[in-house]
Amino acid sequence: MLAIYRKYRPKNLGELLGQEPIVEILRNAARQDKFAHAYLFFGPRGSGKTTTARLIAKLINCTKRQQNSQFKTTGEPCNKCPACEAIDASHALDVIEIDAATNTGVDEIRDLQEGVRLSPTSFKYKVFIIDEVHMLSKAAFNALLKTLEEPPAHAIFILATTEYEKVPATISSRTQRFHFRKLSLEEILKKLKLIVNSESLKVSEDALELIAALAEGSLRDAESLLDQITSLDQDVELKDVERIAGKIGYKKTAKLAEHLLKNDLEGALGYLNEIDQDGYNLIQLTKDLIHYLRRVLTLKMNSKIEELYKKELTKDEIEHLKNHAALLKEEKHIALLKSLIRAYSEMRYSPFAIVPLEVAIIENLKQLS
Repeated sequence: MLAIYRKYRPKNLGELLGQEPIVEILRNAARQDKFAHAYLFFGPRGSGKTTTARLIAKLINCTKRQQNSQFKTTGEPCNKCPACEAIDASHALDVIEIDAATNTGVDEIRDLQEGVRLSPTSFKYKVFIIDEVHMLSKAAFNALLKTLEEPPAHAIFILATTEYEKVPATISSRTQRFHFRKLSLEEILKKLKLIVNSESLKVSEDALELIAALAEGSLRDAESLLDQITSLDQDVELKDVERIAGKIGYKKTAKLAEHLLKNDLEGALGYLNEIDQDGYNLIQLTKDLIHYLRRVLTLKMNSKIEELYKKELTKDEIEHLKNHAALLKEEKHIALLKSLIRAYSEMRYSPFAIVPLEVAIIENLKQLS
């Protein structure tokens, strides 16, 4: 049985989520057959870099595109010819994927150089996809540079990395560079809902929102977590995601923040102990609380930042932030935020995780009263 992230991997450029400028450029390149000999894709994990590399491999080798000039104007692969099907099934001998995280040495790149010289076995082009290219050693980069300087006509190189600044300028300057952005919560949520409906899964809205938030902009992470949680073979609720992920949902964090902003010491301590009794990760809770109060503070200072938050938060979450921004007292709550940051640092090394957090809350809320 295929994993969800593999089953729902985009099969054409139109299905690629959140990377519209890149899609448009690659479509135009496909229509005009103006592909570069080398590409560098960089951006956060799970944003579609390797998927796009495989789509390029399909585009340049798609038999229907090569034979049908009218179809070529779509700028998409046909997904039905032997080349497209072999690449989708990861059986294509002429599409070579190398994980630079585990193949960092010069010997691996020299093997690649040997492979580059050989003509394709069944396709028009050989495509070399090097993932996490920033992990290559200096000697390996030097060897790769020689190949990129004088590549054979039948070879296309696609380099992917999450750390662009670690790729030498001599390498990046010989490629077409594309920046993949982090996906918004709304975009991830939309794709998760599509998967849930297609698979006839029963997952609550709150549970899906937490899965999307936990992914932190990575669609692959969100799909993998959905796959893990739905394997429970039951209706999935928010509490199930919280239990498996070890992280509480946004509403619980917002409720604790409200106790703090209202200077409700008794309510804050009582609610914190409820969360602790339920076995949630208090270190993660403190981290989430810091991020939440940071957003409240920045929204209070600059209302225009709401537009940015719309990309990573739901409407209900933004409404919570706006209500809590109205409760915030700048000087006093900045001191609270600083105390929580210190508590978070202490909690990571303390056998009594709850104590630094409780002390920070008591000290600050007593001063605020």
